Amino acid sequence: MPSYRVTLAVGALAPGTAPAAVLPEAARLVAELTVVEAQDVRLLRGVPCAVVRFEAPEDDVALTVAEHAVDGLGSTAEVRSAIVTRRDGPRWTPVR
Repeated sequence: MPSYRVTLAVGALAPGTAPAAVLPEAARLVAELTVVEAQDVRLLRGVPCAVVRFEAPEDDVALTVAEHAVDGLGSTAEVRSAIVTRRDGPRWTPVR
């Protein structure tokens, strides 16, 4: 089964939300729909990002999983952008 990842650029946090709570919440939301393979926090162009790697049978399913994570995080943090990529050999290819 292909690997995908959703990279969520995080903005303002909801009142009372600790920064350390965002990544586990994103992974929990993804895990509601599929198997989570890995999770990480990255700083991309100065913006903190929660990155969750997961399994999906095809691109459409991966996009649905990412949308679920974005919608669910709305009560925890502002999601400025979400990018879904698919593992193709040694590369991560954007999914549109």
